[in-house]
Amino acid sequence: MGTRAAPTERQKRLGAELRRMRVAAGLTTEYAAGLLGLDRTKVSNMESGVRATSPERIRILASNYDCADEAYIDALAAMADHRSRGWWEQFRGSLPQGLLDVAELEWSATRLRTLQTVHVPGLLQLGGYARAIFDAALPPLPKSEVELRVVHRIHRQQVLDRERPVDYVAYVHELALQMQFGGRRSMREQLQHLCEISERDNVDVRILPAEVGAFPGAGHAVMYANGSVPQLDTVQLDSAHGGEFTHAASQLAKYLAHMDWWQAKALGPKESRNFIHSIAHQL
Repeated sequence: MGTRAAPTERQKRLGAELRRMRVAAGLTTEYAAGLLGLDRTKVSNMESGVRATSPERIRILASNYDCADEAYIDALAAMADHRSRGWWEQFRGSLPQGLLDVAELEWSATRLRTLQTVHVPGLLQLGGYARAIFDAALPPLPKSEVELRVVHRIHRQQVLDRERPVDYVAYVHELALQMQFGGRRSMREQLQHLCEISERDNVDVRILPAEVGAFPGAGHAVMYANGSVPQLDTVQLDSAHGGEFTHAASQLAKYLAHMDWWQAKALGPKESRNFIHSIAHQL
């Protein structure tokens, strides 16, 4: 199997899990190389995501690493299955890798939770609202790239509509409902859409009123993606230079605590819809 010039976040995560499993077993890359009939450099490249691997090799490694968690092994083997290509691949070479990584993370998640303080969550945005966000980028994006990003963002929303839609919980600060991206009419339409989509069984929108005061994670947009097994949970953070991904146990625990705090302090689903309606009526 060949090497990759720029592995995706999912490919890097698979490599990191292989390394974690090997280190937990107290074994060396030389040992792994001997099992697979490869040289040490190729094993190191596998563990960094630069070199592809196969489900069969993952099962060989897991067996010799004395890993008995079948669900975890099956999940890793599925990550190495290269037979299917996601819809986001049509944007490869046209949009930054990070945007494609977010789409792939969402698609493979079993549950998604997000904390948003300034924007309506991306999976719940209308095209006009998303366009206003991308139009505000500095340095300015070419119109063609703005439109491409809008199309990509709308495509991401398939995870809420597919045959087995993902469960989605969005914690949104009141400030995000007040920011008039695209003007008053655009924002009114966006808030109406937010209320409508929150009626779905798989979508739970909860508003944190400004009167609650200080809150954990202020200034950060956070997405917590539950993997097919708990070991594959991932946190994605937004930043000015693109998305950042983390799966360190301490970071996962911290952001789970943030989610729990917001869950306890935010309004319930019905109260949140009423709150959104009241702000929409003021526009």
